[in-house]
Amino acid sequence: MGKLKIGIVGCGSIARERHIPEYLAGGEVEIVAVCDLVEERAQEVETKFNISVQTYTDYQEMLKQEPSIEAVSVCTPNYMHAPVSIAALEAGKHVLCEKPMATSSQEAQDMIEAAEKSGTKLMVAHNQRLVPSHVKARELLEEGALGKIYSFRTVFGHGGPEGWSIDGADSWFFRKEEAFIGAMGDLGVHKSDLIQFLFDEPVAEVGAFVETVAKENTTVDDNAVCVLKMESGIVGTLTASWSYKPFEDNATVIYGEKGMLRLEDDPQYSLIAVYTSGETTSYDLGGIQTNAAGGQENSGIVDAFVDTVINEKPVPITGADGKRALDVILAALESSREKTITSVRKAGVTQ
Repeated sequence: MGKLKIGIVGCGSIARERHIPEYLAGGEVEIVAVCDLVEERAQEVETKFNISVQTYTDYQEMLKQEPSIEAVSVCTPNYMHAPVSIAALEAGKHVLCEKPMATSSQEAQDMIEAAEKSGTKLMVAHNQRLVPSHVKARELLEEGALGKIYSFRTVFGHGGPEGWSIDGADSWFFRKEEAFIGAMGDLGVHKSDLIQFLFDEPVAEVGAFVETVAKENTTVDDNAVCVLKMESGIVGTLTASWSYKPFEDNATVIYGEKGMLRLEDDPQYSLIAVYTSGETTSYDLGGIQTNAAGGQENSGIVDAFVDTVINEKPVPITGADGKRALDVILAALESSREKTITSVRKAGVTQ
């Protein structure tokens, strides 16, 4: 079998720092074309990665002119995730889409239906599901290690996308018309997906404060604190922030009748299980991936996507998973706007 032919749409930081190098490191793919509205950025890919690719500024033209492409990575600003993904899916290409997968629940559903209709695979890049400590924690929860689960807290905060985005402080991340949502869409959506993955159940209701308090010259939120109620009644908090300095916080703590799990909450051990029996088990599983220098080696997302396509395996993080995470964020926005507890199901339907 020949190498899987890949097209990249969007040549900013997420493509340059994660998707492209991870595709190239795997050795089972060939990147044949890249596309970016800024022509120079598309052209720079050849030099930066020492590969020969066709470059485009129009993703529709790329899909038309490059029939050999079998799969597409969508690494654009958020408002283009759905249009690009749907076009690629309808053209018969498998799609790996960055998060949040769309800017509305209807867009997300349209993406899911496009994949179903074309018989292609749609995967959403919620890489926190693949973090070793999170995978192990889910195993422990499934085994009943904590007994009945009572509560949790999960947080994702750092100094903001200006330190990561290719455009710095002038990044699209800060413009509502392109980003749709700020820290909640950038970071909070990772945690809304993670908590539903860990408990293997959906969030039912959300109460949230979604605010802009730290950044200037922005039209999106930079801090949010949410109270979540799971379908089974478990309650907890989710925090997303672009104002955590000087260090990133990416921790989750789960409390149950038999003890607690601390995930990415200790500088040495990525998972610590503390039991009411007096026993403590510390797991050194490798730290969570970060945007800090040297902190990003392999997110696992690209490898999982390639494996899924080449070996015709079930998609590990589906469009339905991505939509479920997005609907929690939409509910948080509505809750903050209306100053009320919001049903996730209702928010997903009405957006």
